[in-house]
Amino acid sequence: MSNRYIITELEFKNVKYLTYAVLDEKQRMMEVICERVNTESILGNIYIGKVKDVVLNLNAAFIEIGNGITCYYSMEDYKHPLFTKKIGKKPLCMGDELVVQVTKEAVKTKFPVVTTNLNFTGKYLVLTTENTSISVSSKLPKDKKAQLRTFGIELLKEERASANGSNLNRDFGIIFRTNACEADTEDITKEYQQLKEDYFSLAATCIHKTPYSLLKREKPFYLKELEGVGFGVEDEIITDLETVFEELKRDKKFSLVQRRFYSDASYPLAKLYSLEAGIHEALSEKVWLKSGAYLVISPTEALTVIDVNSGKNVKGKNSQENFLKINKEAAIEIARQLRVRNISGICIVDFINMDTKRATDELMHTFRMALKEDRTPTNLIDITKLGLVEVTRKKGKRSLAEQLEW
Repeated sequence: MSNRYIITELEFKNVKYLTYAVLDEKQRMMEVICERVNTESILGNIYIGKVKDVVLNLNAAFIEIGNGITCYYSMEDYKHPLFTKKIGKKPLCMGDELVVQVTKEAVKTKFPVVTTNLNFTGKYLVLTTENTSISVSSKLPKDKKAQLRTFGIELLKEERASANGSNLNRDFGIIFRTNACEADTEDITKEYQQLKEDYFSLAATCIHKTPYSLLKREKPFYLKELEGVGFGVEDEIITDLETVFEELKRDKKFSLVQRRFYSDASYPLAKLYSLEAGIHEALSEKVWLKSGAYLVISPTEALTVIDVNSGKNVKGKNSQENFLKINKEAAIEIARQLRVRNISGICIVDFINMDTKRATDELMHTFRMALKEDRTPTNLIDITKLGLVEVTRKKGKRSLAEQLEW
């Protein structure tokens, strides 16, 4: 199996978007992210914020990061923030200035969300400044998890022993990403040292900065996405943008994957791989399945509802075996649609009703395995008494429809 990772410009509704798309070996779109050309996202950026208001009944605060941008901050995240100016003895006061990172973009009427748990992300590790635990990607096998956790304990033990009463918080944590599974300990250690130095450098210089200063700009979204990929030997990254290709050539993280520059100006890269058609399909309410059945995907303010219909599939219409076959096909396609559309939060799926527990268990196994292919944490919760399947998917980036203002 091989994947293609496409980075190009695409025009949609007379607006140009820098587009990152992942296609599988059948050239089906598995993921897509669009960002307006000359417009940068604030997701992942680190700022010096200023507390505008503290709302005790919400156990939250509203923090400005500049340019009139007000963000939501949950006080449940409060542990040991990095202050550049502290007013009063309460944990958080109006006028306090502290270092925050944007974890969620603004969605409709909701403010962007910030945290004081700063994340410094590499190919193999994430260094977390307030979450002091050692975590390992859930996609790795148990024996590898145990091995990496032991390695992480040794890394942090050495760091904490060398603190010697320093004012700088050295009690941070690390997360081992999926890519750490095949990496040498030497490479992981080298990256750990670099992430640590990035944190120490930011902490040392932020006290000399003014409120609303941008301390660290997140990498371009396509590079950040690519860093989280575990590439196969036949995978390739393709772009027709010279600046992007030069970035890919310079970055050693991508030295082992095929990188190709597409130069045929007469036939655009986006057209070659039918990206516009894939995006239109990902924005439509109805999704047809090969069997003749179809999905109806209905996003609402609170959750997304997905209905499975037998549609044109009349063969063995009353057969429970046929219902199971349709449901399994739908489960695999729903997992793909969640990724392509970047649907997050709560999802409710109404599969075709089946009579036996065996069939339901088989469907849930198929659905769970399909959801595991998603790099964004996605959980199959349970089946309600009404037979509806509950799924949650971690929020972060805006949905595709919101990215394109559809």
